[in-house]
Amino acid sequence: MDHPDALAGQTVLMSGGSRGIGLAIATAAGRRGANVVILAKTDRPDPRLPGTVHTAVEQVEQAGGRALAVVGDVRVEDDVERAARQAVERFGGIDIVVNNASALNLSGTEELSVKRYDLMQQINSRGTFLLFKAALPHLRKSGRPRVLSLSPPITTAPHWLGRFPAYALSKFGMTILTLGWAAEFAEAGITANCLWPETAIKTAAVQNLLGGSETVQRSRSPEIMADAAIAVLSLPPERTGQTLLDVEILRETGISDFSRYGGGEDPELDFFVDELSR
Repeated sequence: MDHPDALAGQTVLMSGGSRGIGLAIATAAGRRGANVVILAKTDRPDPRLPGTVHTAVEQVEQAGGRALAVVGDVRVEDDVERAARQAVERFGGIDIVVNNASALNLSGTEELSVKRYDLMQQINSRGTFLLFKAALPHLRKSGRPRVLSLSPPITTAPHWLGRFPAYALSKFGMTILTLGWAAEFAEAGITANCLWPETAIKTAAVQNLLGGSETVQRSRSPEIMADAAIAVLSLPPERTGQTLLDVEILRETGISDFSRYGGGEDPELDFFVDELSR
């Protein structure tokens, strides 16, 4: 790993982040002294979901970082470009892009509407493309440019592809883009990696869409992904073009006991993960 203060003074441009894993990563980056720019739609509180882009900024600042809220939609090119522009105007550049915003729909092909299909592709893979492209001129000027996408290892196992092909396509698209950029921009020194949780994570999506309280009890806290994200972003530049599970990178940092993150003795595996790596 690099120096533990590898994020100090660095500017992070993140999609999403009002709650859940994104908020945990943004807060952890702020704790390390980073500037965090959050592009999200959540301008006002939703009675069903806690947190807005503004409360996220408050939390990052309380953790010791500096932060900027940009209200916008990662699907809208003008909004994404405005977020990149405001990041540069406020903090002088962009060093890190975190592709966090994501839409989840686990319907099969017959049940999935075209509108919901388009939403997943636009937020997940297209949004990842837009955010990176808007940040790219500024990443080229950074002394330590990095990209982190919260997307899974690619698998062609039929039991995964056959469950929800449209969702898999959108998430694998994020991974392919990220690994592609690692190769495409290697000479520019831009490192790009993917991070995925080994287990389900306690988020509103798990509570509302994926089995409710029983699954929540078998889910680890978002902090495991935050700690893992900081570890990935602290890797030396030659570590690029990889898809890592949270537990894999944390083991590299010396953490082998994951009980602190909850989930019980038999945590629920996340999508695209076939067995716990004890």
